Amino acid sequence: MNTATLGHVAIEPSILYFGTPVVLLTTENPDGSTNLAPMSSAWALGRTVVLGLGADGQTARNLAGRPDLVINLPAPHLWPQVERLAPLTGRDPVPDTKAAGCRFEPDKFGAAGLRPEPSQTVRPPRVAECPLQFEAVAARIVPNESGDFVIVEAVVRKVHADPRIVVPGTHHVDPSAWSPLLYNFRHYFGLGPELGHSYRSQTPSPA
Repeated sequence: MNTATLGHVAIEPSILYFGTPVVLLTTENPDGSTNLAPMSSAWALGRTVVLGLGADGQTARNLAGRPDLVINLPAPHLWPQVERLAPLTGRDPVPDTKAAGCRFEPDKFGAAGLRPEPSQTVRPPRVAECPLQFEAVAARIVPNESGDFVIVEAVVRKVHADPRIVVPGTHHVDPSAWSPLLYNFRHYFGLGPELGHSYRSQTPSPA
């Protein structure tokens, strides 16, 4: 089929998660406990990771007063643990803006079956099972145009990586060994086989 001849149709999808990485954010609650939240609106530019968060969520509230956080990137096999977190919130009472069925849960690590491990430069813990973990600080938080979300610019202070996904003898993540968990129109996916690499890649594929 020659898709070039089919043209396009105008659609109005309810969401625009067009294949973005899943992130588990750890932040500090006012009482010093930890909040663990899944999200899928994140992208990196240099040492800054830009995050899109619901304005009424506990994570956004925590970062407004306690800017330390950890950006944990789960591998595809962790999708069931991520999904266990999806209907949970650290807000009590549950905000009206949360989806139906959402409930308050103070122990999200326990609910998800994940383990915290201490960070080195920030207060919230890392998620031990996640192969990539970025200790960071929220340098700027601004509302979006509607006020329903906040946009967070998080500056990464330290990167932790599972040694199995690092090119030996380097500080490079091995793209052939690492696959992020992707959220594609509310479905979970991993990466498929490599198609090629950028001319700027420092880890080119074997010929």
